[in-house]
Amino acid sequence: MISILIAASVGLLVSILLTPYLIRVFAKQGFGQEIREEGPQGHRSKRGTPTMGGVAIIVAMVVGYFTAHLLRFALADGGVPSASGLVVLYLAVGLGVVGFLDDFIKIRKQRNLGLNKTSKLVGQLVIAVSFAILAINFADDNGLTPASLQLSYVRDLALITFPVPVFIIFCYLLISAWSNAVNFTDGLDGLAGGASAMVLGTYVVISFWQARLSCTPVPQDACYHVRDPLDLAVVAAAATGACIGFLWWNAAPAKIFMGDTGSLALGGLVAGLSVTTRTELLAIVIGGLFVVEMVSVVIQIAVFRTTRRRLFRMAPFHHHFELAGWAETTVIIRFWLLAGICCMFGLGLFYSEQLSVVGG
Repeated sequence: MISILIAASVGLLVSILLTPYLIRVFAKQGFGQEIREEGPQGHRSKRGTPTMGGVAIIVAMVVGYFTAHLLRFALADGGVPSASGLVVLYLAVGLGVVGFLDDFIKIRKQRNLGLNKTSKLVGQLVIAVSFAILAINFADDNGLTPASLQLSYVRDLALITFPVPVFIIFCYLLISAWSNAVNFTDGLDGLAGGASAMVLGTYVVISFWQARLSCTPVPQDACYHVRDPLDLAVVAAAATGACIGFLWWNAAPAKIFMGDTGSLALGGLVAGLSVTTRTELLAIVIGGLFVVEMVSVVIQIAVFRTTRRRLFRMAPFHHHFELAGWAETTVIIRFWLLAGICCMFGLGLFYSEQLSVVGG
């Protein structure tokens, strides 16, 4: 528990102190956000706001995680990072690098499009495939690897077991979906950062819960077959603190944007935690806001290509309400409430499943 608190505190402190430094540096270098011409007119005033603030989130997360381990090592209480924690960090940082390149190209070429589709696809593919391969290796003494080849809800579903090649494809699709979902949500000041903090905070609770109910001495049917759940809680806590610290500067009116650097990293983090905690299906509920934002884009494209009409005034979904006359801060706060409801509902499902197993 102390490691979780240390990781969250250090992540928060590093993020809240590093972000204003990045604001000054990026502003001096002219690393300003380009705004889509077809976007809401009210967003034109945001042009030039420093971007790539996701660097602060990634650095704070990594520093928070390793600081917690260094302090444990200094206290002679273990302190060795786990395979599960490291592969999830690798996924988040790797996608953050892809996002950074995308942001940097946007800035250098003064346009709202960075990496071309092929380059971005290849970058995500390499990171996702390598994560999947790493995640099914490094078994512990109990034979548990960071990821399972079985599809999971709260526990592995024995009826659905993927062959290794199919699992790798599944991981790629999952990681691509979550990273793009968070990217779509990052369209209003603080919206993605606040929602991500809630989702990651939920994973702190879930991972800690799993650590308390790891197989021994609880009944076998009630235990969670997850490798390194406590270390995953440390990763999630460091990222939660990093998001909250960044939100201090990213809340409306934003002084800096996270850019693709942050949104791709956070999406990868959600995907990685869902795989390593065996909650791929439950994550759809916990990250329900991100899912709705992504689905709104898919539906908008499908309807327009079919009927040449737009179902929403603009996609992603948050822009629909902006164009309907809602103030930006109103949209943000109400979407935060929706994100919180999804997280609480997801926790409720997690807890009710545990009760049903114990009661059964």
